[in-house]
Amino acid sequence: MQQRTIGSRKVSAIGLGGMPMSIEGRPDEDRSIRTIHAAVDAGVTLIDTADAYHRDAGDVGHNESLIASALASWSGTSSDVLVATKGGHLRPGDGSWTLNGRPDHLKEAAKASLQRLGGDAIGLYQFHRPDPDVPYAESVGALSELLDEGVIEMAGISNANPEQIREAQRVLGGRLVSVQNQFSPAFRSSRPELDLCAELGIAFLPWSPLGGISRAGDLGSRHDAFAEVAKAHDVSPQRVALAWELALAPTVVPIPGASRPESIEDSVQAVDLELSADELDRLSAEALD
Repeated sequence: MQQRTIGSRKVSAIGLGGMPMSIEGRPDEDRSIRTIHAAVDAGVTLIDTADAYHRDAGDVGHNESLIASALASWSGTSSDVLVATKGGHLRPGDGSWTLNGRPDHLKEAAKASLQRLGGDAIGLYQFHRPDPDVPYAESVGALSELLDEGVIEMAGISNANPEQIREAQRVLGGRLVSVQNQFSPAFRSSRPELDLCAELGIAFLPWSPLGGISRAGDLGSRHDAFAEVAKAHDVSPQRVALAWELALAPTVVPIPGASRPESIEDSVQAVDLELSADELDRLSAEALD
């Protein structure tokens, strides 16, 4: 599969978002493991997760544990798979979300994530979401300490604006390797962050790149240009959306969520879909409506 770069690591140009396999409406464990196996069988070497990807109050880190189990039972060698996890955004277990960007919490959360994922260090650890009650530099400073301690190999941030990206790069002493923000045909307000990452050579990881768990399936019905280009190439509108995102910058690595093997198998084929300049212009124009 086509590769892109996150820090010092080469990864597949399409990653796998693990969230749908662990929150409300999640599939049974067998199907989830088959989905992860299908991803790595297809050449996916980036899997995204977070300690907050769980459903109940008592199963914090459910998705991290699921991914670790799936990689351990995979028939291949998982040493090339980069697992990216996050901390600082929590789910009490009632469907709501809370924030905790305190440095002590982030350091404890990272070490707990490492225990669930296994290995000597977390490949990529990202601050999940800014906490308005904690200075941003203090939260990111915890990542710097985790890097220095060897708990994590690389550091990133999520749900950040351009000012926060630059501040994180400063606090980390130039060691910021990724920014994970929402971006899709339906949600394009993170384009300034995408462009800044391309300028700085930082990986930009669009989350919900197909519009989100509840809307990915009807992407074609909501975006005529994507449906029409998909028809012309005899592929799914979802595949067109991912190919369009990949074409925006060489630093973009979409991480579509999946809970069925068929979904990720379709997504990874976006790397082989060649869209013309006219098609890309048309898709970008519609995405900006």
